[in-house]
Amino acid sequence: MLIDVETSQLVLVDYQARLMPVMWESDLVVANAVRLAKLAALLEVPAFYTEQNPAGLGNTVPALQAALAEARAKVLNKMQFSAVEEGLGEWLRPPAKPVQGNARSLPKHLQKPAASERSAMVIAGCEAHVCLLQTALDLLEDEFEVWVVTDACSSRTERNRDAAFDRLAGAGAELVTTEMVAFEWVRTAEHPAFKEMHALIK
Repeated sequence: MLIDVETSQLVLVDYQARLMPVMWESDLVVANAVRLAKLAALLEVPAFYTEQNPAGLGNTVPALQAALAEARAKVLNKMQFSAVEEGLGEWLRPPAKPVQGNARSLPKHLQKPAASERSAMVIAGCEAHVCLLQTALDLLEDEFEVWVVTDACSSRTERNRDAAFDRLAGAGAELVTTEMVAFEWVRTAEHPAFKEMHALIK
Protein backbone atom coordinates (compact mmCIF):
# COMPACT_ATOMS: atom_id res chain seq x y z
CA MET A 1 0.00 0.00 0.00
CA LEU A 2 1.33 3.42 -1.01
CA ILE A 3 0.80 6.71 0.83
CA ASP A 4 -1.96 8.69 -0.86
CA VAL A 5 -1.42 12.46 -0.90
CA GLU A 6 -5.18 13.04 -1.10
CA THR A 7 -5.80 11.28 2.22
CA SER A 8 -2.62 12.40 4.03
CA GLN A 9 -2.00 14.83 6.86
CA LEU A 10 1.42 15.68 8.29
CA VAL A 11 2.13 15.73 12.03
CA LEU A 12 5.53 16.87 13.35
CA VAL A 13 6.15 16.32 17.06
CA ASP A 14 8.30 18.49 19.36
CA TYR A 15 11.31 19.72 17.35
CA GLN A 16 12.11 22.24 20.07
CA ALA A 17 15.10 24.50 20.70
CA ARG A 18 16.19 23.00 24.03
CA LEU A 19 15.48 19.43 22.96
CA MET A 20 17.13 19.12 19.55
CA PRO A 21 20.77 19.72 20.59
CA VAL A 22 20.74 16.45 22.58
CA MET A 23 18.98 14.33 19.94
CA TRP A 24 20.83 11.59 18.04
CA GLU A 25 21.73 12.88 14.51
CA SER A 26 19.71 16.03 15.19
CA ASP A 27 20.91 18.02 12.14
CA LEU A 28 19.79 15.29 9.73
CA VAL A 29 16.51 14.83 11.59
CA VAL A 30 15.67 18.55 11.47
CA ALA A 31 16.66 18.75 7.79
CA ASN A 32 14.24 15.93 6.97
CA ALA A 33 11.46 17.50 9.04
CA VAL A 34 11.98 20.71 7.05
CA ARG A 35 11.72 18.71 3.81
CA LEU A 36 8.45 17.16 4.99
CA ALA A 37 6.98 20.57 5.89
CA LYS A 38 8.05 22.00 2.50
CA LEU A 39 6.54 19.00 0.71
CA ALA A 40 3.29 19.54 2.61
CA ALA A 41 3.28 23.18 1.50
CA LEU A 42 4.06 22.24 -2.10
CA LEU A 43 1.36 19.55 -2.33
CA GLU A 44 -1.22 21.24 -0.09
CA VAL A 45 -1.19 18.52 2.56
CA PRO A 46 -2.66 19.78 5.87
CA ALA A 47 0.12 20.10 8.45
CA PHE A 48 0.18 20.20 12.25
CA TYR A 49 2.98 20.39 14.80
CA THR A 50 3.28 20.12 18.55
CA GLU A 51 5.39 21.72 21.26
CA GLN A 52 5.83 19.98 24.60
CA ASN A 53 5.87 22.40 27.54
CA PRO A 54 7.26 25.27 25.41
CA ALA A 55 7.98 27.37 28.51
CA GLY A 56 10.52 24.74 29.54
CA LEU A 57 11.72 23.30 26.20
CA GLY A 58 11.43 26.37 23.98
CA ASN A 59 9.64 26.74 20.68
CA THR A 60 10.17 24.85 17.44
CA VAL A 61 13.64 25.36 15.94
CA PRO A 62 13.70 28.36 13.55
CA ALA A 63 14.51 26.49 10.30
CA LEU A 64 11.52 24.20 10.78
CA GLN A 65 9.31 27.03 12.06
CA ALA A 66 9.83 28.85 8.72
CA ALA A 67 8.89 25.76 6.68
CA LEU A 68 5.82 25.15 8.86
CA ALA A 69 4.70 28.74 8.30
CA GLU A 70 4.97 28.10 4.56
CA ALA A 71 2.72 25.05 5.02
CA ARG A 72 0.26 27.09 7.15
CA ALA A 73 0.65 24.48 9.87
CA LYS A 74 -1.37 24.66 13.06
CA VAL A 75 0.47 24.33 16.40
CA LEU A 76 -0.70 22.39 19.46
CA ASN A 77 0.99 23.25 22.77
CA LYS A 78 0.81 20.35 25.18
CA MET A 79 1.84 18.97 28.55
CA GLN A 80 0.70 15.37 27.97
CA PHE A 81 3.26 13.25 26.13
CA SER A 82 0.59 12.06 23.67
CA ALA A 83 -0.75 14.93 21.57
CA VAL A 84 -3.94 12.91 21.09
CA GLU A 85 -4.64 13.34 24.83
CA GLU A 86 -4.54 17.12 24.22
CA GLY A 87 -7.05 17.08 21.35
CA LEU A 88 -4.95 16.39 18.24
CA GLY A 89 -7.38 13.70 17.10
CA GLU A 90 -10.22 16.23 16.92
CA TRP A 91 -8.05 18.49 14.72
CA LEU A 92 -7.19 15.60 12.39
CA ARG A 93 -10.74 14.27 12.18
CA PRO A 94 -13.12 17.17 12.76
CA PRO A 95 -16.74 16.25 13.49
CA ALA A 96 -18.93 15.98 10.41
CA LYS A 97 -21.01 19.08 9.75
CA PRO A 98 -24.76 18.45 9.90
CA VAL A 99 -26.51 18.66 6.54
CA GLN A 100 -28.34 21.98 6.18
CA GLY A 101 -31.98 21.71 5.12
CA ASN A 102 -33.47 18.60 3.59
CA ALA A 103 -30.75 17.03 1.45
CA ARG A 104 -33.18 14.46 0.09
CA SER A 105 -35.22 17.21 -1.53
CA LEU A 106 -32.38 17.74 -4.03
CA PRO A 107 -32.04 15.51 -7.10
CA LYS A 108 -29.21 12.97 -6.64
CA HIS A 109 -26.94 14.65 -9.19
CA LEU A 110 -27.08 17.92 -7.17
CA GLN A 111 -26.37 16.33 -3.79
CA LYS A 112 -22.77 16.95 -2.67
CA PRO A 113 -20.79 13.82 -1.81
CA ALA A 114 -19.23 13.70 1.65
CA ALA A 115 -15.70 15.11 1.71
CA SER A 116 -13.10 12.34 1.63
CA GLU A 117 -11.56 11.80 5.02
CA ARG A 118 -7.83 12.39 5.43
CA SER A 119 -7.06 9.35 7.56
CA ALA A 120 -3.37 8.73 6.69
CA MET A 121 -1.12 10.35 9.29
CA VAL A 122 2.45 10.94 8.14
CA ILE A 123 4.19 11.56 11.46
CA ALA A 124 7.71 12.21 12.73
CA GLY A 125 9.28 13.76 15.80
CA CYS A 126 11.14 13.64 19.08
CA GLU A 127 11.63 11.93 21.32
CA ALA A 128 10.78 8.85 19.28
CA HIS A 129 10.29 6.61 22.32
CA VAL A 130 8.19 9.13 24.29
CA CYS A 131 6.01 11.79 22.64
CA LEU A 132 6.19 10.43 19.11
CA LEU A 133 5.51 6.86 20.24
CA GLN A 134 2.61 7.73 22.53
CA THR A 135 1.00 10.03 19.93
CA ALA A 136 1.37 7.45 17.14
CA LEU A 137 -0.01 4.59 19.28
CA ASP A 138 -3.02 6.71 20.24
CA LEU A 139 -3.61 7.57 16.55
CA LEU A 140 -3.56 3.85 15.72
CA GLU A 141 -6.00 3.26 18.57
CA ASP A 142 -8.26 5.90 17.00
CA GLU A 143 -8.14 3.97 13.70
CA PHE A 144 -5.94 6.31 11.69
CA GLU A 145 -3.36 4.89 9.29
CA VAL A 146 0.05 5.84 10.72
CA TRP A 147 3.18 6.30 8.61
CA VAL A 148 6.26 7.01 10.77
CA VAL A 149 9.05 8.83 8.90
CA THR A 150 12.05 7.19 10.52
CA ASP A 151 14.79 9.49 9.22
CA ALA A 152 12.97 12.50 10.67
CA CYS A 153 12.68 10.97 14.17
CA SER A 154 15.15 10.85 17.03
CA SER A 155 15.77 10.23 20.72
CA ARG A 156 18.71 11.02 22.96
CA THR A 157 20.07 7.54 22.23
CA GLU A 158 19.95 5.40 19.09
CA ARG A 159 18.72 2.43 21.14
CA ASN A 160 15.68 4.30 22.44
CA ARG A 161 14.85 5.49 18.91
CA ASP A 162 15.13 1.99 17.46
CA ALA A 163 13.07 0.47 20.28
CA ALA A 164 10.31 2.94 19.42
CA PHE A 165 10.41 1.85 15.75
CA ASP A 166 10.22 -1.84 16.76
CA ARG A 167 7.21 -1.20 18.95
CA LEU A 168 5.43 1.00 16.39
CA ALA A 169 5.92 -1.55 13.60
CA GLY A 170 4.56 -4.27 15.89
CA ALA A 171 1.49 -2.13 16.63
CA GLY A 172 0.70 -1.66 12.92
CA ALA A 173 2.44 1.58 11.94
CA GLU A 174 4.24 1.67 8.59
CA LEU A 175 7.91 2.73 8.80
CA VAL A 176 8.98 4.94 5.89
CA THR A 177 11.62 7.54 4.97
CA THR A 178 11.34 11.14 3.81
CA GLU A 179 12.10 10.13 0.22
CA MET A 180 9.44 7.40 0.29
CA VAL A 181 6.88 10.00 1.35
CA ALA A 182 7.99 12.44 -1.35
CA PHE A 183 7.91 9.95 -4.23
CA GLU A 184 4.65 8.32 -3.10
CA TRP A 185 2.93 11.68 -2.71
CA VAL A 186 3.72 12.64 -6.33
CA ARG A 187 3.71 9.09 -7.85
CA THR A 188 4.98 10.11 -11.30
CA ALA A 189 7.73 12.15 -12.95
CA GLU A 190 4.91 13.83 -14.88
CA HIS A 191 3.43 15.35 -11.72
CA PRO A 192 3.40 19.18 -12.01
CA ALA A 193 5.35 19.45 -8.72
CA PHE A 194 7.87 16.68 -9.49
CA LYS A 195 10.83 18.99 -10.24
CA GLU A 196 10.27 21.05 -7.09
CA MET A 197 9.86 17.89 -5.01
CA HIS A 198 13.06 16.41 -6.48
CA ALA A 199 14.98 19.62 -5.73
CA LEU A 200 13.90 19.39 -2.08
CA ILE A 201 15.30 15.90 -1.54
CA LYS A 202 18.51 16.17 -3.62
